Amino acid sequence: MIRNASIAIAALSLGLGAVGVAEAADPASCKTVRMSDPGWSDITSTNALVGVVLKGLGYDQKVETLGVPVGYQALANKQTDVFLGNWMPAQAKFRQQLEVDGTAEELTRNLTGAKFTLAVPNYVAEAGVKDVKDLATNADKFGKEIYGIESGAPANINIQSMIDAPNYGLAGWKLVDSSEQGMLSQVQRAERSKNWVVFLGWAPHPMNNMGITYLSGADEFFGPNFGGAEVFTLARAGYKTECPNAAKLFSQMVFTVEQENQIMAALADGTDPAKAAKDWLKANPGVLDGWLAGVETLDGQPGLAAVKASVEG
Repeated sequence: MIRNASIAIAALSLGLGAVGVAEAADPASCKTVRMSDPGWSDITSTNALVGVVLKGLGYDQKVETLGVPVGYQALANKQTDVFLGNWMPAQAKFRQQLEVDGTAEELTRNLTGAKFTLAVPNYVAEAGVKDVKDLATNADKFGKEIYGIESGAPANINIQSMIDAPNYGLAGWKLVDSSEQGMLSQVQRAERSKNWVVFLGWAPHPMNNMGITYLSGADEFFGPNFGGAEVFTLARAGYKTECPNAAKLFSQMVFTVEQENQIMAALADGTDPAKAAKDWLKANPGVLDGWLAGVETLDGQPGLAAVKASVEG
């Protein structure tokens, strides 16, 4: 009788141990998620959304501002874990090299319906500039300058290739390297005086509220449909195996152009990115259901409930 009781107690103890302690979803080495941001508002917005969700799950997010070439090198060298800004086809050269070297892996396509090509203010388009071949005949009005983003960015490389190509009449034109904000400041100054300016435009971005027209004729360099683009989430090689729970989250975090535009509009008004993301999630909690399906907190608890509580807290 005593022996049977001892066995029962032992079995009960084992059972309680199995249900009383949740197994960690990821190892402790996955707690800090290292990411990069080229300094673009769209990636700042999506990184901020990820940061709010990771915090609710018990992870830490570390974001470094790195230009596109440096960011890809950091991913290849395992200095960062995840990058949300693989714009395709503009960044195909970087993506292909990572795949050849086996240093990164795709987690998901996080955005469709994006655009990425040259643009002008609407008043310039209304004056007759609607195609890249219209630039050459109005060279003096543009000062023979095309405004791009940071030096070394794939888009700038494409613009320089267009300038160098013989069939666009852009010999003698200059690509002006800048930051996203520096480029947009120049565009805003030009608009105030109704001066002519041509620049790199993309969507999603609040710049589309300024009244801009995307130029046709650049398919060779930016792709069809005015540089129609898709954006992918990449992880360093081995991340899915080493941190499967976090990788599952990233594989399910997909966005829309409208969602990103709403958060970027808040950033443009000076709102802190983390606050803008949290405010947006409070107003749109339904997106969390899909993002967090089957995802747990770092310590193995249900992820959806934890993040919703964190967002509302």
